[in-house]
Amino acid sequence: MSKKNNYNLLCIRCPKGCELRVRIDGKKVLVEGNECRIGEEYAIEEVKNPRRVVTTTVQIDGSNYPRLPVRTDKTVPKNKIKDVIKKLHGKKIKAPVEKNQVIEKNIAGTGANIIAERDMEWIKK
Repeated sequence: MSKKNNYNLLCIRCPKGCELRVRIDGKKVLVEGNECRIGEEYAIEEVKNPRRVVTTTVQIDGSNYPRLPVRTDKTVPKNKIKDVIKKLHGKKIKAPVEKNQVIEKNIAGTGANIIAERDMEWIKK
C-alpha cells in the first residue's frame, strides 16, 4: 500500500528561500522547487525528522538581570523540545557566566548542550 503526502515548504537554509514541493510516496521523498542540493536535504529532513534549535531563559543569581538567555548548541528533534524545556524549568545558576559557556550537557538525552547566549557579570549587592 502506497501512502502519499504532499507538503509545501519554504527553504530556510540560504537567502534564496526556495518554495519547495515535497511528495512522500511510500518510502520515497520527492522534492521539487529547490535550486540546490541543500534545499533538497532540508526538505527531506523536515518531513522525516524535523529538528530545531531551542531558545529560552533560565534564572540567574548575582547578576543585574534575573534571567539568562540560553539555547541548544545544535538542533534537537522537534518531538524533544518539550523535554528540553521541562528539564530547564526551575533551573537556577550563579553569575558570572560567559557567552557560549555550557550550562547543561546532553540536555534531555538529545546530545545537545545548553549554552549561555551572553556574558553576565557577578554584581555585588
